[in-house]
Amino acid sequence: MKRRTIGGLTVMACVFALLACPRPPHLGDGLPVAAVPVGFESEYQLFAARCSKCHALSRALGAAPKDDEYWKVYVTRMRRQPQSGISPEDEPPILRFLHAYSVRRDPVEAGAEAGAP
Repeated sequence: MKRRTIGGLTVMACVFALLACPRPPHLGDGLPVAAVPVGFESEYQLFAARCSKCHALSRALGAAPKDDEYWKVYVTRMRRQPQSGISPEDEPPILRFLHAYSVRRDPVEAGAEAGAP
């Protein structure tokens, strides 16, 4: 009985230790260089560094194109999460990247920007 209790406590201690470790960055699910909107490389790097701390980048990159107000609320909420590493100064460049990426992915808006009818 004593061995069983010690074994169970050891397993529980290992589980709690793993849960206490910071999550590793979600590498490999970002954008290829060619998919980053031109002129937004530094904004993308900041987005990738901060947002991959807590979740896969595909969570935001794979979302349907959103409007700027949606992204503002979302990024502010993420910034307030413990351990996010997103500072108030990080929000504007992250929002610039998300706007540029969303517009590029939305065929209606992309066509409108290019002057398509």
